[in-house]
Amino acid sequence: MLHFSADEFATRRARLQAEMAERKLDALLLFAQDSMYWLTGYDTFGFCFFQCLVVKSDGEMRLVTRSADLRQARHTSNIETIVLWRDRGGANPAIELRDMMDDMGLLGARVGVEWATQGLTAANGRLVEEKLGSFATLSDASDLVPALRLVKSEAEIAYVREAARMGDDAFEAMMPLVREGADESELLHALQGSILRAGGDYSANPFVLGSGADALLCRYRSGRRPLSGQDQLTVEWSGVRANYHAPLMQTVTVGRPLIRHEELFQAAREGMEAIEGALRPGQTFGDVFDAHARVVEAHDLVRHRLAACGYSVGARFAPSWMEPQMFAAGNAEPIQPGMTLFAHMILMDSDSGTAMAVGRTYLTTEGAPECLSRLPLELPFA
Repeated sequence: MLHFSADEFATRRARLQAEMAERKLDALLLFAQDSMYWLTGYDTFGFCFFQCLVVKSDGEMRLVTRSADLRQARHTSNIETIVLWRDRGGANPAIELRDMMDDMGLLGARVGVEWATQGLTAANGRLVEEKLGSFATLSDASDLVPALRLVKSEAEIAYVREAARMGDDAFEAMMPLVREGADESELLHALQGSILRAGGDYSANPFVLGSGADALLCRYRSGRRPLSGQDQLTVEWSGVRANYHAPLMQTVTVGRPLIRHEELFQAAREGMEAIEGALRPGQTFGDVFDAHARVVEAHDLVRHRLAACGYSVGARFAPSWMEPQMFAAGNAEPIQPGMTLFAHMILMDSDSGTAMAVGRTYLTTEGAPECLSRLPLELPFA
């Protein structure tokens, strides 16, 4: 069930070992599911429980996990050594982790830890500190693997392209259903169903779909309503292939767009064009945000924008498809060729109750970025 070749995984492991050597780490404790998937192919939602992949500087890897994920790890990864901690009253899996590390010769070692991940709760983090604090020298290495994952390989890019195609197809499957009286449930079913029917996966977070006042929301919320004759609908969805995401975002109007919709869309389109101009080597993630902000300021819409205008995307697991690197003020992360980046213009005017959002996934190159969506940059209406 591996989605990549043995050579691809070997290259990733070599890159990781080189970075560990640069940081003088004897071992790395991976708790982020994204990191485990990238390095070994291990694919599970079992990270809601305690599990850890230990990687030594010589490349040896061992996984400690629960019995429910033993076959999952064997079936989906290249991990050869798997140690189980047993569910029982008062269980402390950090003890099994420490004993496994002792067997790996890591007593007194310099060990990097992925502290900043949903795969390690605060409670479990305390267990790790208690059992390993005197066993080894621990340091925060939460940024190590995410940095290595930022520039995608050709094999990864191929999956993102497939995901982008699925996302476009899903929107085109939904649009004929957008009409007065249509229930939001129909639209969500069309989006998600299209992607699953095409062989895609569940996304790392729920799709956003809201109409009326809820069109101004940027998060999923439960509950459905029928569309009115003059309405607005904001959707944020993503095609997903082998856990690789290519998000999109779009506001659609039911009935002719209102004047305020057209004003906000004009600013959004100019903002996306400015973002595309900044998505080039020699610029930074902060420069991309600044390009978007200048357009927003020129249209006197600062009160209606967000504090970020996008982020890196790739293979992600719940609760979010966002990678850590964001288009935000002051972010000095350089734009490099081979990144897959989701950029958006979100302008939510709460004063008038008007929503406007446009978002696309791009592939960076040596020059101008490639938009991976074939959808036109326009304001659709039904």
